[in-house]
Amino acid sequence: MHYQIKPIHTEEDYRQALAAVSPLFDDEPEPGSAAGDFLEVTLLLIEKYEQQHYPIEAPDPVEAIKFRMEQMGMTANDLVPAIGLKNRVYEVLNYKRALTLPMIRKLHKMFNIPLASLVAEYPAKTARRQQA
Repeated sequence: MHYQIKPIHTEEDYRQALAAVSPLFDDEPEPGSAAGDFLEVTLLLIEKYEQQHYPIEAPDPVEAIKFRMEQMGMTANDLVPAIGLKNRVYEVLNYKRALTLPMIRKLHKMFNIPLASLVAEYPAKTARRQQA
């Protein structure tokens, strides 16, 4: 089979690229083979197109914490060592209290939450209501 690598400029190009690689997922080709090279390069082109046309915003710090909690099956009690008393944990999770630098450091160290996710600016709920 002949594999033709083409740049992805339009939505139609994108759909064609997805259709071309789809069958290769079920029967993954050997790395370094013509099919393997086609799959690798085309996936890179698809990824680049998706990043430009379908960007995914990074979660705010609270959403990053909640996501990690879900991933690890954690409860608010598990955050107490990093954030403080349980009521403080709930204040953070409900956007009533901002994260402090010591909290950010502990959350990163204890739960491996990326620092970039934890230091992003986010408004507290009270500020959100006032803006509306």
